[in-house]
Amino acid sequence: MSQADLPPPPPSRPRGAAAPAGRGRHRATRAGRRPLIPAALVTACVGVLVAVALTGTDVATGGTGEVRIPGGGVTTLLRSVLFAALCVQLGEVAGRRLARDVSRSLPDTPANGPRQPPEWAAGAALAGMTAALALASMAAAGDGRLAAGLPELSEIYATREGLLAFCEANGFLLAALCVFLRRPTWAAAPLAGVLVAEALRAHPENYTQALGVGLTLVHLACTVLWTGGLVHALRTMRAWHGEPGAARALLAAYARRAFWLFVALCGTGTASTLRKLPSVWSLTSSAWGRTLLVKLAVVGAVALCALVARRVLMRDRTRLTYAQVWRPTAWELAALGAVLVLSALLTAAPAPRAG
Repeated sequence: MSQADLPPPPPSRPRGAAAPAGRGRHRATRAGRRPLIPAALVTACVGVLVAVALTGTDVATGGTGEVRIPGGGVTTLLRSVLFAALCVQLGEVAGRRLARDVSRSLPDTPANGPRQPPEWAAGAALAGMTAALALASMAAAGDGRLAAGLPELSEIYATREGLLAFCEANGFLLAALCVFLRRPTWAAAPLAGVLVAEALRAHPENYTQALGVGLTLVHLACTVLWTGGLVHALRTMRAWHGEPGAARALLAAYARRAFWLFVALCGTGTASTLRKLPSVWSLTSSAWGRTLLVKLAVVGAVALCALVARRVLMRDRTRLTYAQVWRPTAWELAALGAVLVLSALLTAAPAPRAG
């Protein structure tokens, strides 16, 4: 073959000129930088929530004339970790069952359903157990300090809060054992015990205690399932990126259940507030009332973000991508994280007094 028969070489690109879009190392660089933005936002959001937990009690009690809460910031942070552990574990139990039901109802899906995201339940159980043990240690100390090591069991059992926190730690331990035994659904039983113990801890009063415990139990369970269910739904949608129809059906099924959780959460929260608040003026004159007002505002923001996400979901019934619903649901999830921290802050704030 002569040189004249060879095809002409491709035109050379001038030195310093940019490569075409979507080619070469520039494409890999952009693809490698995308995960950094959500990771940075999540880190910043977690940092803000930790700061709110550590400083919220001091800010709430300022100017109210109430005594400063010893160890209130650490208590709020530990209880926030405990609530987050409950969200992750119960969210996985309920979310996996929901995903299985959705996949079975759709045609042309594998027998075992699409791929599931990796489990976070074991790590969440260990984190919850550590937080509960720390709370038990602080209750046994009695001065709001977090001492190194665990006190004697007799010291923990001597206080009501220490005993309940120790029971919560045992509940998380049993949940972790269920996960290690490949029976994650069994973990729902000990985690329900943790919810009951937390509801009992929130109501030490003698009058109508059963009513208060029941309201708090339903309220906390709805908050945990709403938040944890959303976390697992987003993780499952990410794993089902090749099945847009299944992902949309999953989010729609979660949205229907989240609506009723929101209704129950608002109803029990209103009843608990009317039961505990001595007067309307306590909303601005007490740390508990101020925290409640902020929590109500954040819950309203959560509802708004949820409405935006559902509107995106219903706008296009034929196509739905993870990126389309990520932004509104990410704001909803961040606001739900703030609700958890404010709920923990309400448990550390002193109850408002009449007069």
